[in-house]
Amino acid sequence: MPTWLDREVEKAVVRLLLNGEEVEFLAPVHKTLLEVLREDLGLTGTKHGCELGECGTCTVLIDGRPQLSCLVLPLQVEGRPVTTIEGMAAGASDHPLQAAFAELGAAQCGYCTPGMLLVAKSLLEANPRPSRAEIQEALAGNLCRCTGYAKILEAVELAASRMVAT
Repeated sequence: MPTWLDREVEKAVVRLLLNGEEVEFLAPVHKTLLEVLREDLGLTGTKHGCELGECGTCTVLIDGRPQLSCLVLPLQVEGRPVTTIEGMAAGASDHPLQAAFAELGAAQCGYCTPGMLLVAKSLLEANPRPSRAEIQEALAGNLCRCTGYAKILEAVELAASRMVAT
């Protein structure tokens, strides 16, 4: 007698613009975007956190806006641009945010850093000269247990000043 374990997993073909490249893959329909990115596509920069949409660790950019990949199914982003931390740098050059985080020691354990960087990138693209309060508000959904946030805020401010100057 067949059980539910004997059933085939339903899969769907998903096409999207991932880190600037068109990709097509077969994904189980029950897997989240987070799981597909990490487990199927090998993009492990996006981190597993709470998997409840509360910590921001799994943040990616969809259409340039921060989204929690643990709450998104791949079919929901069909045909849309998705940016992970692996797609943030311009070739071999770090993004100014990545450079500022490294320079100021804004990442301690580094687990929250990919999500923080992507949220900050989205903020600076929308608002090149954010106030400290605007940076705090943008990053409010990203939890960090190591830094106390001061260095993170300073790094975003430093990157913003450098990006405006260029």
